[in-house]
Amino acid sequence: MTEGPAATAPASAAAWRPRGDRARWERRARLVAGVRDFFAARGVLEVETPLLGARGAMDPAIESFSAVGRGGRVRWLQTSPEYAMKRLLAAGSGPIFQITRAFRAGEAGPRHNPEFTLLEWYRPGYDHHRLMDEVGELVVAALGYETPRRVAYAQAFRELAGVDVDRAPGEALRERARRAGASDGTAAKLDRDACLDLLLTHCVQPGLSDLVGSRAVFVHDYPASQAALARVRAAEDGERAERFELFVDGIELANGYHELTCASEQRRRFEMEAARRRDAGLPAMEIDERLISALAHGLPACAGVALGLDRLVMLALDLERIEDAIAFPDAIA
Repeated sequence: MTEGPAATAPASAAAWRPRGDRARWERRARLVAGVRDFFAARGVLEVETPLLGARGAMDPAIESFSAVGRGGRVRWLQTSPEYAMKRLLAAGSGPIFQITRAFRAGEAGPRHNPEFTLLEWYRPGYDHHRLMDEVGELVVAALGYETPRRVAYAQAFRELAGVDVDRAPGEALRERARRAGASDGTAAKLDRDACLDLLLTHCVQPGLSDLVGSRAVFVHDYPASQAALARVRAAEDGERAERFELFVDGIELANGYHELTCASEQRRRFEMEAARRRDAGLPAMEIDERLISALAHGLPACAGVALGLDRLVMLALDLERIEDAIAFPDAIA
């Protein structure tokens, strides 16, 4: 008897299987439970915010997934819970954290998955230095590493890339990018910040641990042009964004800010990003007016950070690829 199509075997009989095994899933679950215990002991409230929102990411470097519902209404899968969490802060939530799914289109590779788990938290009354203390405590608790050390962005670039981030002219940065591996055609198209981003990944990140003698390293006080949603302050060697990133064994693990609280300045930055999106031929994204209204109402002085939980699992379990830290990565979802 001939069997029908439903009985046809798939290309691989094991294609249904998730990644890992029960032992790995248990270790991940224990790590996540430990994170929740960490914040519970400090009186930080766990919150939930929508995965679907009315606005997507303004940042031209981040691509959002859209979802079209009944009647053609477009919603956006959130790349971060930041905007909604800031609305909670403005409404009087106090210190808050969230473990949530986040989504970024076009991000795939050994350390990226389009759908990923993000740990994000905000501390009213903290600046970025005080928040670095707490991020370091979490890393020590989760990974058993020594307390992360710190290096200023400008110093890291001087010592590891041979670049003065404040004074080097654009052509000198493009030439340094070529020597770091960028093709002539690619380097010619890079603006100042794009050159610095390339040098960060190719020259600075790989040498950080050796530079400071620690597996975990905070790089802090970024150029003002890379402030994103951080405050900017005047410094002796130029303006600095009160921002930090944490790198562990060369992996970018967390990105934090002493948060911008000024509604008019936030609108100005959003308008600049909208212009950059237009210039790059990217889809237009409307400004999140609810966030602007929350800032105008009064966001408390605070610091916030986003930490890639899947990458934390990678480090804790000594895995090489992020897909091995996720039961259903994009390739088999």
